[in-house]
Amino acid sequence: MSSYKRYLVIFIFITSLFAKEANFNEDLYILYALEYEKQDKTNEARLLYEKLFENTENYEYFTKYLRASLATGNFKDIIKKVQKHLDKDIPEKELILRIYCVSLLNLNDTNKALDVAQKLLAKYKTALNFEVLANVYFVKKDYEKAASYFETSYSMSNNSNTLFNLVNILYAYLNKKPEALAYLETHVRLYGCDSIVCSKLVSIYQEQNNIDGIISVLKRSYFTYKDGRNDDMANKTYKLLITYMEKKDINEAIAFLEKNRIDEVKLVNLYKRVNQPLKALKLVRKLYKEDGNIDFLAQIAILEFETAVDKKKVLDNVIKKFNDVLTVLDNHVYQNYLGYLLIDYDVDVKKGLEYVESALEKAPNNIAYIDSKAWAYYKLGNCKEAYKFMKKVVDEVGLSESEIKLHWNKIKECNKK
Repeated sequence: MSSYKRYLVIFIFITSLFAKEANFNEDLYILYALEYEKQDKTNEARLLYEKLFENTENYEYFTKYLRASLATGNFKDIIKKVQKHLDKDIPEKELILRIYCVSLLNLNDTNKALDVAQKLLAKYKTALNFEVLANVYFVKKDYEKAASYFETSYSMSNNSNTLFNLVNILYAYLNKKPEALAYLETHVRLYGCDSIVCSKLVSIYQEQNNIDGIISVLKRSYFTYKDGRNDDMANKTYKLLITYMEKKDINEAIAFLEKNRIDEVKLVNLYKRVNQPLKALKLVRKLYKEDGNIDFLAQIAILEFETAVDKKKVLDNVIKKFNDVLTVLDNHVYQNYLGYLLIDYDVDVKKGLEYVESALEKAPNNIAYIDSKAWAYYKLGNCKEAYKFMKKVVDEVGLSESEIKLHWNKIKECNKK
């Protein structure tokens, strides 16, 4: 049925719905109540369930009416309706009392809510009803009793949401932080790492600056999401995990990535950071072979040059690779790298300066690029310009780097002549 025809039928039905009780059709009411629920028109469905109950006295419809009223915030309607049925011994009594109690809480009638919750629990000793009473005590700010009832509920159900509520009270309201932490750690050890428990545990570890704890939980979370094929959450958790692992011990991060082969691009960067260029080169060659990403070719060129014992031997091949890369990519890092090679090894200083100028157009304040430009002017014999640009570099970063110190001394001496 098209959307237009469906709404037309509903409209015709609704206009005559309350016209004559004699024409009451239970199946038709159910049909349209379900249709409203599918359309998320909960209030409309609520009114139909009310009519269904009035005409059938079937308490299944009454509980559906109460649920819909709760969802739409019609708490006063719930209280008014429920009071007529409190003395009846029916199978739905437990659910009715529970909804009644929640409605009282929402209307801030906490004393009445407490009375109802206690009667509910006295008759139906379930984990959920212990939790209902715990929530009443929490609203009344009786945190000791709230924690006690949440604790009982959790011991019966091992429910992570119940544990979350218990831990919040222990940690934030009763200052029982070690106890709260112990609950979380035990739950994770026994039942695994669902999002609500592990997120809370991570937040506590962050507050305590417990890096080992954070890493441990994030590892559990990552593998839980991965095994459950929740790729989005697995990826977000991995990024946070690897950040903390790097902060604690970069070699631990490398070992984790080597073992699990999660992010080989990241692994290349970590190899570079710990001065393992040969490992980085081997891996980036593999990555380039697998998908032909031109960026990997540029990294191969850099790593081949930096690991070469005789750099002049590999120079032509490295320059060729960069030329291939820069026909595809407009990347200032690679433009400066190639430019500097052409300048420093006197291959083609003017061409090298052109590449450096292109890099500086994109990153005009980059000190490395300004150094390259100064060195090009020095090689071209323009000592005045070389000195002007080299002074900017020295004023900014000083002379701690040997290459900058070498360039500065040569350019300064040239400028004196």
